[in-house]
Amino acid sequence: MTQLPQTKTLAEFTPVAVALGIILALVMCAANVYLGLYAGMTVSASIPAAVISMGILRGALRRGTILENNIVQTMASAGESLAAGIIFTMPALVIAGIWDDFNYWQVTLIAMAGGMLGVMFMIPLRRPLILDEKELVYPEGVACAEVLQTGDRGGSDMWYVFLSMLGGAVFKFFTTGATAIRGSLEVAFRAGRGAFYFGADMSPALLGVGYIVGFNVASLVFLGGCLAWVCAIPLLALSQGGAPSGDLVEFAWTTWSTRVRYMGVGAMLVGGVWSIINVRKGIVVGLRESLSGLKSNLGETAKDLTDTDIATAHIAMMLAVTVAGIFLIYTWVTHSAAVGGASTVMMVITAFLFVAVSSYIVGLVGSSNNPVSGMTICTVLLTGLALKVLGMEGVRGIMATLCVAGVVCCAACTAGDVSQDLKTGALVRATPRSQQWAQVIGVLASAFVIAPVLAMLHHSYGIGAGGPNSLGAPQATLFANLTKALFGHGDMAWEMVWIGMALGIGIIIVDEVLKAAGAQFRTYVMPVAVGIYLPLSLSAPIFLGGLLAHATRRSARADKGVLFASGLIAGEAITGIVVGAIMYFKQGLLPVAVTTPAVLTLAAAACVAGALWAVSRGPADS
Repeated sequence: MTQLPQTKTLAEFTPVAVALGIILALVMCAANVYLGLYAGMTVSASIPAAVISMGILRGALRRGTILENNIVQTMASAGESLAAGIIFTMPALVIAGIWDDFNYWQVTLIAMAGGMLGVMFMIPLRRPLILDEKELVYPEGVACAEVLQTGDRGGSDMWYVFLSMLGGAVFKFFTTGATAIRGSLEVAFRAGRGAFYFGADMSPALLGVGYIVGFNVASLVFLGGCLAWVCAIPLLALSQGGAPSGDLVEFAWTTWSTRVRYMGVGAMLVGGVWSIINVRKGIVVGLRESLSGLKSNLGETAKDLTDTDIATAHIAMMLAVTVAGIFLIYTWVTHSAAVGGASTVMMVITAFLFVAVSSYIVGLVGSSNNPVSGMTICTVLLTGLALKVLGMEGVRGIMATLCVAGVVCCAACTAGDVSQDLKTGALVRATPRSQQWAQVIGVLASAFVIAPVLAMLHHSYGIGAGGPNSLGAPQATLFANLTKALFGHGDMAWEMVWIGMALGIGIIIVDEVLKAAGAQFRTYVMPVAVGIYLPLSLSAPIFLGGLLAHATRRSARADKGVLFASGLIAGEAITGIVVGAIMYFKQGLLPVAVTTPAVLTLAAAACVAGALWAVSRGPADS
């Protein structure tokens, strides 16, 4: 991947680009709120946003430069990353019974604060990590730059996104708006005294997620699911004298939700700690560069516009306002200035640490392997234990801990996204300062829509409610249970956490052996941990998507498959939000009950998978 020649005569931070970027940021943010609550995973919005931007600016408006398109995708991806940070934490307050509904201003301000910290803390790390550290490749950033550099084709690739969005939307409507397509297919059976379960969600979005994250990550997620559902559940049944009579599907789900899934918690915790150990060099570099950045104005020392950051004075001012705002938020939610102050100190320390970790890791192995869940678990444990030492208990302790985790999670997610975007900008010769302001605008705009989307989805489907169409919110459920256990309002299967930690250590050892051998396939611990913590029914379509990606990886049209998969994700997610809004505002209108045989569901799913295969394997464009 080579850098473009100097292009500073091109338009970049224009009103049209900013307006389009805000619109796509809001859309991608809302779509990823739904996807993350449903699947426990989100995907980068950069590439589909870049393609849509090229289609609109070059195709419809007959204008637009590569730098304008870069600004649009930068803002859109800010909305996606902010959604990931919030949905992993804030729904935990509803699941834990602390909130009856989502508090608009508290959610909005926490999202803003976390997003701003992610952007501001990342700025001093741009030069040492993105420009100077040759070990860090930032794969999604490089891929997005490739897409932008091929934008001279006039944006025709946008049709792959739009057509697959339509397909994903139709599929989702007939799953939740009408029940013609079953949401999942499940089977459980006895083998001796054990109980074995297998299931698969019928979801184009999950298929698209698997295709985008690739075979390695998708197979690790599925491996985690198999360890939980195919190995651990039958073993637990045997240890209890055999599976009970009755509904084996219900037995499998109950065993997984009350015990087995906590193996994933232990593995995530080990993964988060191991990530910090692995990037200790980057953390030291980040601390040194951040401190030096306070002493000199980065904008004044830059050689040219392509090496210019937001001025240090502006960074300091925004940081001061953000930290002061966080202190007021924490004081507001805990009704204690002392607790608010202690929580703010914990937040600043952990946020900077995990911003450095996140930025370094996404450069090594990509955003799909960013151990945000593990880092957030570490934050919850560190903050919770510190508050307990200070005498905090009960609801106030849970509130303070989850609010700290919310800001830190948003900061880590946003920092990883900023890192990829700045890498893209470096390759297309963009102005870092313009991208950083675009990130700020994208964060602030997107923060206003997260709480309404959360509230609407909660009232329409239920978040963590356990119903047939409810949104599982796996990470939020984890943090709700963890904080309740820390502050005396619940219990966890700690023996399973210890087993998961031992499993995580074993996975790391295997990965180190593979790394030393130069193997292409790696056993990253976080995808396996996520697979353990997710239902197997979610892992199965993700694995199928990864298989399709592996089978088409050398195709001349594999990049079209990425765009098609992105459209499937966006179409299903947006339709899920629209159907939820109809259920919320027009109660009783949807869903429409339609009874169909299971074979129709399988046929519909096969059509979606076949379309993705056909797009990815077709002849190259002439």
